[in-house]
Amino acid sequence: MAPGVTKVGPVRGGGGDVEGGEVGGERRSRAAVESILERSQRDVMMNRVALGFRVCAVIFCLISFSVMAADKTQGWTGDSFDRYKEYRYLVAVNVIGFAYAGFQAFDLALSLATGKHFLSYHMRYHFNFSMDQILAYLIMSASSSSATRVDDWASNWGKDAFTEMASASIALSFLAFIAFAFSSIISGYSLCNRTSS
Repeated sequence: MAPGVTKVGPVRGGGGDVEGGEVGGERRSRAAVESILERSQRDVMMNRVALGFRVCAVIFCLISFSVMAADKTQGWTGDSFDRYKEYRYLVAVNVIGFAYAGFQAFDLALSLATGKHFLSYHMRYHFNFSMDQILAYLIMSASSSSATRVDDWASNWGKDAFTEMASASIALSFLAFIAFAFSSIISGYSLCNRTSS
């Protein structure tokens, strides 16, 4: 042996000597792999649930603005949704909600099928959470103002086909709000638990 070199015995630690340490290291790496797999399965499940709420938002927004846009009555007492700013507001917000939820549903379906997003950008989680919050509040605001207009109409002149169609549109808009509210919760969860992807 060279002068100044000291022989050291086997290193002992949590897993025994060096050979035994590999068993402890193997255990740790197996636990890390299991943790990654659990997180991956949880992310897939959350994406499926999110896709379901996105599809519901698409359907409810589409039916809501379609019913309101068709809300026109004929004759001397005829009326139309476009004469009232509350109803126009409801239609506009539901069209925006339909377009946004449709794009998000497409992106989630693509992500589940291929593992890649249509648009991959750094602020995706922040954007999704912010837009879900904004649209949820806008749809609630539009639904509430339209419901007030229907209630005012019905209390003054009674219910007719025009108010019934408006009420159906508003009810579907409230359902769209619920879908966006749950989407907002899921996107908030994804924002807080985001990965580098």
